[in-house]
Amino acid sequence: MGPQARGGDEMTETGTETAERTALVELDGVSKYYGNIRALEDVSLVVHAGEISCVLGDNGAGKSTLIKIIAGLHRHDSGSLRIEGDETKLANPRDALDRGIATVYQDLAVVPLMPVWRNFFLGSEPTRGSGPFKRMDVDLMRRTTHAELLRMGIDLRDVDQPIGTLSGGERQCVAIARAVHFGAKVLVLDEPTAALGVKQSGVVLKYVAAARDAGLGVVLITHNPHHAYLVGNRFVLLKRGTMFGSYARDEITLDELTRQMAGGSELDDLRHELENPPS
Repeated sequence: MGPQARGGDEMTETGTETAERTALVELDGVSKYYGNIRALEDVSLVVHAGEISCVLGDNGAGKSTLIKIIAGLHRHDSGSLRIEGDETKLANPRDALDRGIATVYQDLAVVPLMPVWRNFFLGSEPTRGSGPFKRMDVDLMRRTTHAELLRMGIDLRDVDQPIGTLSGGERQCVAIARAVHFGAKVLVLDEPTAALGVKQSGVVLKYVAAARDAGLGVVLITHNPHHAYLVGNRFVLLKRGTMFGSYARDEITLDELTRQMAGGSELDDLRHELENPPS
């Protein structure tokens, strides 16, 4: 059995404890423009070790732009980005990786016909020998992949099978285990449950919680408030590039989070219009 998600009481720390810790990543009033188009404006987010910060919003809300800023793909135009207290502008994705920020995109960027162990080490293959005798250490990669997956609670008997034969949830879990193995401090997950059924979504959320329990700070990007509330410590809501809500877990209920995601007062106005059509 994989690791279980903790309950709300266990996940929530006191405000004093949180304030005393330096955030792994902190965005304060960040904005990003593409010409005259506002992609993000005045968005703030904090990510602590051992916590999950959920970013929620529909398509076009600005979630992708936020990911790209944290991942080093794009630089923000205003506001501040601090990594472990140091204000910075990430130069590129390698810069983000070197600072301990690993991003797992929805498409996962795996090579479907390659075995699981090859994808696990893709771009970071250990070698043995030297000169003309230098070659990949395949045995080490196989053993390490199996051990690291098992450590995360993923019992994959055959790491030689093509990763494309795994389910979507299993591929997400391999990507999470890979990030943990390579020393990520912050794990950014782009809609990891978007294309999955209920059972596979539950499996992925268990491993998201396992990454949190391993001490990582997790940014979970999602449009599903139910998935977010199962594991989240704090919630940031985006709409059309702006932040219309930011809550700690003990400041909002699932019903209210769902209501705000569904449109809140706009939904109430629509219901009123439908129930009272103009004469």
